[in-house]
Amino acid sequence: MNLVDLVLTVCMLANPTDCRTEHLYFESRGSLVQCMMLAPSEIAKWSESHPRLKIVRWKCVFPDKDQET
Repeated sequence: MNLVDLVLTVCMLANPTDCRTEHLYFESRGSLVQCMMLAPSEIAKWSESHPRLKIVRWKCVFPDKDQET
């Protein structure tokens, strides 16, 4: 199974300068373009369960490439 990594940059609502990176992994449907099309619904689900955080940036990458440290 091939995975795709939806990389989110999230910040605390109470302190917008307190940011971190979160990774959501799910099955790849063939390309990063597919991930970009599916991402908004995944982001919405994640946001609902993390109400104290605001997503400020996101991107799709394959897990073995563009890993952020």
